[in-house]
Amino acid sequence: MNRSLKVGIIGDFDPNFPSYIATNEALSHAAMALSVTVDCSWLPTRPLEDEGAEVALQQFDALWCAPGSPYKSMTGALRAIRFAREQDWPFIGT
Repeated sequence: MNRSLKVGIIGDFDPNFPSYIATNEALSHAAMALSVTVDCSWLPTRPLEDEGAEVALQQFDALWCAPGSPYKSMTGALRAIRFAREQDWPFIGT
């Protein structure tokens, strides 16, 4: 594996929620298929409400808005999505 990617997953991780486990597994499978390493970090939505959250989002190569609404903070989730759209950041929403 020759390239490493950092993916920020917008959502409030719950290990009992099957689609969250599947999200981690999907990224792992994709990484193996593409011969890259992926470092995934779940981004709780409440801190994404704060001014300066954009600085935290910029550390990721791509953002994924996880399934599982309602989020603890819909405002935080939407703020992160808006950042991705307005900054033309690689983004996927499921």
